[in-house]
This record gives sequence, structure tokens and C-alpha cells, in this order.
Amino acid sequence: MRNTSQNDTAILFFANSAEKDFSRKNFGITGIAFFENLTDHTLQTIEHTGLPFFHFSEEEQHGNTFGERFFNAFESIFALGFSKVISVGNDSPNLMAKHILNAKEQVSKDKAVIGPSLDGGCYLLGVHRDVFEKQSFEALPWQSATLYQELVLQLEMRDIHITSLDILDDIDSVLDVKRLSNYIKSFSTYWIALFNTIFNFGQPNTLVPIPIYKSGSTSTPFNKGSPFKG
Repeated sequence: MRNTSQNDTAILFFANSAEKDFSRKNFGITGIAFFENLTDHTLQTIEHTGLPFFHFSEEEQHGNTFGERFFNAFESIFALGFSKVISVGNDSPNLMAKHILNAKEQVSKDKAVIGPSLDGGCYLLGVHRDVFEKQSFEALPWQSATLYQELVLQLEMRDIHITSLDILDDIDSVLDVKRLSNYIKSFSTYWIALFNTIFNFGQPNTLVPIPIYKSGSTSTPFNKGSPFKG
């Protein structure tokens, strides 16, 4: 099937099922419900953009490594005729449609867009098919705390300009949720209610925020931009 719409941009929603995330991350008995809410929230955000999108869960992903699976997902969408792909995961509760639409306007043959996450990874990556190169893409240190820096370096070495979006938090562990509760006022009432219901947070805790681009957790994450803290 080819792209027959007027859109040259598609969204890649690269996120495992709630059951798969639950099996990889230690969130206790409430974990599945939490991951289901993360996925539903992200899907609603994506739908608000009005752009065509494709959800690649573990069933649609193919490859022996994370880099291979991620690359193959991009390639599958480019093969449909789209010239620009913007990828997001399901673990950034502050992701909004405006971030994706901003990326859509910025991506071109000589410009990529990156949404850096607080832990050194990326919550969004937008690239044009003309600059999408298999060897360099798969060689990136996926799921490491240096991903954002290495991605920027690689693109700049290829004379590809970069637009960086707002730095957002992502959630890979209960520790991340507790850390986010330090900034509970920045979240919508939906997320405040969800955090309190699932994790029984009465008041914002006093954990010290993790510095930007540095990992201080020993949890087990799974998404394209999060460091593998195993």
C-alpha cells in the first residue's frame, strides 16, 4: 500500500503493548493499567495532530537488535511513500500535539528534529528519508544515556542541521514517577489523578531531581530513547 494522501509526513508510534512493558519494568500489580494509560494518552495526542500514524508494537517490530527494529519501522513507513517520519514513544506524559506539529514543520532534506528527554535519550525523532542511512542509524548507542549527544554529533558530521525541541521527562520506572511528582503542578489533572490512584501519592515527594542528561536509576526501561539502566 502506497501513500495516497496529500500528507508527506507520518508518525511512527514505536511502543510495546502494556503487557510487554509490564513484563520488562517493575511497576508492581498496578503496572499494566499505568502503561495502558500512557499508550492511550499518546494515541490521543497523536490523533490530535491529524497526521497519519502507524503503531509498531512488539508484534510489528522486526530485527535482532533495538537499532534494527527501529530502523526497519522507519523504512516500512518510507516505503509507503512518506518522505518524513516523526517517531515518538509512549512514555512522555508531557508530550503534546504541538511538539509533533512543530517537528513536522521543521523536518527537511537538510534538517532533523530531536526531542531530548531528561535522562539523555530522545522522546521524539523526525527525519527525512533522503538523510536516513542504515549503517549510521543502527550504530547509535540506543538505550544509553549518551544517545542524544551521539545523535547530534552524527547528524552534524553529515552536515544535517538539527532542531531540538523542549526537554521532556520520560517514565521508565516507579522512581521516575516519584521524581515527576516533584513537579506535579506542571501536569494536567488527569495525570495527577492517575499518579495518585495507581501509586498512592498523597503529596509531592522530596526526591532530588535527576540532572539533565545523567542517569541515576537502576531500573529497566524499554523505549527508543531511554537509557538501558541494567
